[in-house]
Amino acid sequence: MSDPRILTVRPAPGEYAWTFGGAPPVARIAPGTVLDLYTEDCFAGRVRSEKDLVSQVCEFPFLNPQTGPFHVEGAEPGDTVAVHFVSIEPARGWAASTTVPLFGALTSTHTTATLQPPLPETVWIWQLDRERRTALFSARESDIQIELPMDPMHGTVGVAPANLEVRSALVPDAHGGNMDTPEMRAGVTCYLGVNVEGALLSLGDGHARQGEGETCGVAVECAMNTVVIVELLKGVATPWPRIESDTHIISTGSARPLEDAFRISQLDLVQWLVRDYGFSELDAYQFATQAVESPLANVCDTNYTCVAKLRKEWLPARETHRGLHAQLRETATALRH
Repeated sequence: MSDPRILTVRPAPGEYAWTFGGAPPVARIAPGTVLDLYTEDCFAGRVRSEKDLVSQVCEFPFLNPQTGPFHVEGAEPGDTVAVHFVSIEPARGWAASTTVPLFGALTSTHTTATLQPPLPETVWIWQLDRERRTALFSARESDIQIELPMDPMHGTVGVAPANLEVRSALVPDAHGGNMDTPEMRAGVTCYLGVNVEGALLSLGDGHARQGEGETCGVAVECAMNTVVIVELLKGVATPWPRIESDTHIISTGSARPLEDAFRISQLDLVQWLVRDYGFSELDAYQFATQAVESPLANVCDTNYTCVAKLRKEWLPARETHRGLHAQLRETATALRH
């Protein structure tokens, strides 16, 4: 395998995308390109202290800036773009989280309307020890401090939607977008179905860590230095975003209500077993029922996201996505050395 081309992108403040679809590409890349990217946090770097309330320092809808989009040469509808995460590293020694009025799983929202007043805005600044790989929680109303392990991830990765749609970078759907799953960490390959010529791939929304469900609606949000390898699978369709790790195959589904997001992820996993692992549909349904793990990704965004994952060690020894994950892992290892 020849040495991959490396493209470094450090966007200026006015050079981010705020939507999937509707934004011109910042670059054209060939399959196999390595992208060395800076991504800003979901607040565009404006929440920097406990005094910086989102309602005062951020301007809706300019939240969740994306680095990109990138036009992948040769990508056409019916193909799949593969994004392998080589590394995801916090770009600063701190991160921010907050409550946002009328947003989150345990509060009134615009669509779950009640007479209760919105929760107050409160900002937590998390100190990151990038050498020790820890994130320090400091309580606002007590003297409690707790260190948690960092688990850097990207909340948002996606391509342009189908049918000429333009979707806010806050929304997850079949194109990817703001799925907010902790599974999107270094070492995994994300598969995204192509809907428009060039795919128009973007990513952002780095989290130093996030619990499953992202209950309050905001993770430990931070800017990231991220390296990915972008590849193209011609003639392979991927109806919903999929993730492959060294140990699991992972389907996602995004919708409201929550049970529909669950159904989408489970059905996609069943169909994946049928296509690539030799199962009949009913056999796949039975096997997945007894073996699947079903973490929640987010229960706060415009669409909720559920995950369905299966251990590779329990599956027949078959190749999926033309063995691309293993190939990209080799390339990633070579890059690090």
